[in-house]
Amino acid sequence: MIVHRPDGIEHPYATSLDQRVPVLPLTGQRVLLGVQADPSVTAVTCEWQGERLTLAPRLGSAADAAALAGGEGHLAGAQAASLGGAGGWAVESPPVTAPTEYRFHATRADGETETTGWFSVAPATWTATLPLELDAALTGGGDRLVDGSVEWLVSADGVHRARFALALRPGDHVVGFGERFDHLDQAGQRLDAVVFEQYKAQGAHGRTYLPMPFAHVVGADGTAWGFHVRTSRRTWYDIGADRLVVEVALGGTANERVDLGVYHGTPTRVLGAFLDEAGRAEELPAWVFRLWASGNEWNTQRIVLDRMNRHRDLDIPVGAVVIEAWSDEEGIMIPRDATYPPRTDGSPFSDGDFSYPADGAWPDPKGMVAELHDRDIKVLLWQIPLLKTAESEPGLHAQVLAEGAGLVAGGHAVREADGTPYLNRGWWFPKSLLPDLSTPQTRDWWTAKRAYLVRDWDVDGFKTDGGEHAWGHDLRYGDGSRGDEGNNRYPVHYARAFGDLLRVHGKAPVTFSRSGFTGSQAHGVFWAGDEDSTWEAFRNSVTAGLTAAACGIVYWGWDLAGFSGPVPDTELYLRAAAAATFMPIMQYHSEFNHHQLPLRDRTPWHVAETTGDDRVVPVFRGFAKLRERLVDYLARQAAVTIGTDRPLMRPLFFDHPADPQVWTRPRQWLLGDDLLVSPVTSPGATSWPVYLPARDWVDVWTGEPCFGGTEFKREAPIDVIPVYCRASAWPDLADTFASPR
Repeated sequence: MIVHRPDGIEHPYATSLDQRVPVLPLTGQRVLLGVQADPSVTAVTCEWQGERLTLAPRLGSAADAAALAGGEGHLAGAQAASLGGAGGWAVESPPVTAPTEYRFHATRADGETETTGWFSVAPATWTATLPLELDAALTGGGDRLVDGSVEWLVSADGVHRARFALALRPGDHVVGFGERFDHLDQAGQRLDAVVFEQYKAQGAHGRTYLPMPFAHVVGADGTAWGFHVRTSRRTWYDIGADRLVVEVALGGTANERVDLGVYHGTPTRVLGAFLDEAGRAEELPAWVFRLWASGNEWNTQRIVLDRMNRHRDLDIPVGAVVIEAWSDEEGIMIPRDATYPPRTDGSPFSDGDFSYPADGAWPDPKGMVAELHDRDIKVLLWQIPLLKTAESEPGLHAQVLAEGAGLVAGGHAVREADGTPYLNRGWWFPKSLLPDLSTPQTRDWWTAKRAYLVRDWDVDGFKTDGGEHAWGHDLRYGDGSRGDEGNNRYPVHYARAFGDLLRVHGKAPVTFSRSGFTGSQAHGVFWAGDEDSTWEAFRNSVTAGLTAAACGIVYWGWDLAGFSGPVPDTELYLRAAAAATFMPIMQYHSEFNHHQLPLRDRTPWHVAETTGDDRVVPVFRGFAKLRERLVDYLARQAAVTIGTDRPLMRPLFFDHPADPQVWTRPRQWLLGDDLLVSPVTSPGATSWPVYLPARDWVDVWTGEPCFGGTEFKREAPIDVIPVYCRASAWPDLADTFASPR
């Protein structure tokens, strides 16, 4: 009849109707007490220290939820529905000055009543001096730690957070915190580090799929240092003029520790010291540097082959196809219209166990992969780490129900604190089971069911989508961690699981992830996640690539020109394609739009047909062919990156930390050691400002020498992106750019 969860669904940026807000009040603060009630409930009261507080009906804010989702798109409504709705009741408490117990009473229209159990709340206080019964300490920091800045948030239950300050100097630049869409230099900003699925508009919200509690600090004189809060729990940062205040979530026990690493030297040395702890990328095969192509509506063998045929017929080289909508989307392991006898014992399938209707979506998937391989096109298949349940969707196939039963019975599910299986609280695939990939046993169990895709079909990799579905501080993982420690690690385990599956079958560990955390550096390829086709999203995605690279992510790309919304216009599409040509990964993708006309494919020919602009195909073809010629350079430079820690997509401050001008061009980068890229990221430009740091350069399109330490405008027709080569490397790269496009 009535539900109150003090922590709610634990969405990191929004509250649910059944929540206490704030969960942990400061001493003297009032809290909003919320419940979710059946429609039949006509009155709710709260018993609070002998008082009876009357709750009023309360609606969830669908508008706020929709704003979280980032606007138009096939998933936006699902996000909005997850936090909006009726059935809420709430009341504000008196000030919380001491540990307090409370409970709720509900009355229905027929007079029946229900009383909840007791809940407790203990207020907390920030203090520099701990009570004798509590023990907490911060190790590390050295002379960067501001004297007297360490404080602890304590309650009667334990120590919940730490807070301290690191000294900054005027003019310091702060870069890092994982993949960030809003700013390269975070000076003056407030942000946090928690893995979160922000569906579009990441730059506007300051949220990210791939955070890390690590950052560089680069002084105006070029001196650099960095820090790493060695935790997998959530952290917060307030970057002021003279100090950087760090707040760290702790376990809430009587004995807590914070470990802070501080590194000194050049930005490359700082990054290297961090990667000594976090792990480094391994060298992937050169094919990952070719063009990747996909569309969420490429959901039949006929469509996939048609798209690849058009690439061939239009002479647009393509190196990999990512097939998203291939599976039943119940367990994400079986083609959706395959027929087979269920295996209720949970044993893995082989390709021979399936029959594929000749008129079905995938009449011969194994043959399709072989044909694509004959054309020198690699194949990746989409995954998410969720399994639907009868509670999440009626009418599921018997096989997925058996898989769910086996997941739970075998101890392979992430669990709630009470031992029951966790059901996804997020808005995408809600109430699905989440495999506990923290343990090798579950990683092996989960991936064994997909092994036939590599062993029998011969696929080359997996798009390891999702990974942000673990919400709850007190979830339980098989490696012994709670949710507050394990949730951020989840996407690291996820990519590792599929990388290991590929290795077992003799394949390179090519996973394609959007989410991650410290440790993700060692696991595959990443893309910037879901974004609209807008100039703002273009600019934000460039920033995301540079910040990810500054934290050790080597293989990174984005859905060029965005994947969601109407088809981009010619200018946005071709400017984005030009920029992607000079990023570690070049790929296009489009969102599911229910096959409505006009289609929203981001193929170059469809963009040309939609815009009516006959420049699109030849210009895109030119960039795709140039990309083919850059593959050897990119492969060599990736090896250099892994061996030296100099990022492949490198912010200019790595090589020129004392040059103040590099901070005025935050979206310029070095691609490897020899190429400098200045993408056109605004509409209507016929020329574009470029800053060349000190050294001698060559304009790759004209072969003309250019002197470093200069700022100028370069003519930028639609088929040109300003790119400059280090003069000493030009003899080796001139032929790459001299060939016709």
